[in-house]
Amino acid sequence: MERSDEVALIRRAREGCGDSIEALIRAHQDSVYAFILRLSGRPHVAEDIVQEAFVRVLRNLDRFDERFRFSTWLFTIAKRLFVNAAQKHRPWFDTDAVAGRSGTEVRPSDLSQASEQAGHVRDILDFALEALNEQQREIILLFHQQQWPIQEIAAYLEMPEGTVKSHLHRARKRMRQAIVAEPGACARAEEVLA
Repeated sequence: MERSDEVALIRRAREGCGDSIEALIRAHQDSVYAFILRLSGRPHVAEDIVQEAFVRVLRNLDRFDERFRFSTWLFTIAKRLFVNAAQKHRPWFDTDAVAGRSGTEVRPSDLSQASEQAGHVRDILDFALEALNEQQREIILLFHQQQWPIQEIAAYLEMPEGTVKSHLHRARKRMRQAIVAEPGACARAEEVLA
């Protein structure tokens, strides 16, 4: 969504336009849910956090500063809610809920092989993500899953861009090391890449 369109949508939502509120939620719901799901690993926790985040955003829409990106504000609120929820639960990852499927032809053998391969990829990613600390995991997810640029991640996390790049580099290295160090994960990675 273009920034000017989003600002106009937010202004109409502030005035109580139901269609604008709905459009605003639809525009950001999936990305916030996928982000929180990857952080928490629990679909029901992610659903609750996303719902609460939108409730808070809509209650405080008059506080939104239009100089900034709406998604950054929304993700900040959702992340704070996640941190509160994380104090109650130890995270685990269920990538089945966020896995996407694509393809042009559908053959039974392809489906079986693709499903098995996707399972291996999810297992490897889950295993590697567990090796990261919370900050590294968040940066990896924002960059690779949400496709946020470095400068936006830096602004969101209130850290220099060089620090974000350093965290990305270390996180990727740690994920690689975790996969290589675990024979089962390494074997699954080789199967997927073969």
